[in-house]
Amino acid sequence: MKKSNKPKIQYSRSEVLSGYAFCALWLVGFMAFTLYPIIQTFIFSFNNVTVQEGAFELDGVGFSHYVQALSQDADFLQGLEDYAIKLVLYVPVITVVSLILAMLLNSKLKGTGFFRTVFFLPVIITSGPVMSIFIDQGVASFPGVEQLINFEALAGTVPDFLLDALQFLTSEFIMILWFSGIQILVFMTGLQKMDKNMYEAAQIDGASKWEMFWKLTLPALNPTIVLNVVFTVVMQSVFSLNPIITRITKVYMNGAEYGYGYASATAWIYFIVMLALLGLAVLVFKKHERRVRR
Repeated sequence: MKKSNKPKIQYSRSEVLSGYAFCALWLVGFMAFTLYPIIQTFIFSFNNVTVQEGAFELDGVGFSHYVQALSQDADFLQGLEDYAIKLVLYVPVITVVSLILAMLLNSKLKGTGFFRTVFFLPVIITSGPVMSIFIDQGVASFPGVEQLINFEALAGTVPDFLLDALQFLTSEFIMILWFSGIQILVFMTGLQKMDKNMYEAAQIDGASKWEMFWKLTLPALNPTIVLNVVFTVVMQSVFSLNPIITRITKVYMNGAEYGYGYASATAWIYFIVMLALLGLAVLVFKKHERRVRR
């Protein structure tokens, strides 16, 4: 069995207590406001739920809600498929775009402070209702993109899935920039913490900037990339305009045909799918990180 060569980091007592204190703030909030509703929805998912005089009455139905959602609800299954496809397109594009912008904003150029503010402002001002208004007004896409790219001409030469991906990205590219603010800051933090001596040594050895990016910058940023991938998947999954979330909250929760039990079952299926996609993304980047270390 190989022993790890990583040096053990020693923390002082005050640092350990400070760390636990910061974690405790989140844990108290989670235990007080989130844990009980999670357990309650899990119980609801196996029951038909009715509200009588302010109390919930449960009628056990086993896994019937899960079976119905996965075998009979075509709209829900289509929503899961669209969600998975959107993540496959969004996550790598947001990660790459935010890395490129972070490297540009980290350079010593005039006006970088202004552009840092510009790219981070959407994180502060764009909530679900604001984004909905922007989308309805067509602000989320490039104006006149249909005139710049002839999608009908490409239909005969490009596979359908690539054409659909291209149309989706061109129509959603402004939203991709809006969703990249946090990731840009995380990448900039990782870039600013990198040792400049290794770049100077590589430059003395004759390495080009392209080689330094692939062999120094990118491997060193791999943990940061994993963090941004996790954040992007979670952010897209819990965004208030997500069609599945909208369907669960409005159609199922408020509809007499389905009710709380069915809504809870679909929410748990969605949660499991999100965890599976999140685990797959992390596994891919972790394997890449181990391969780079070798």
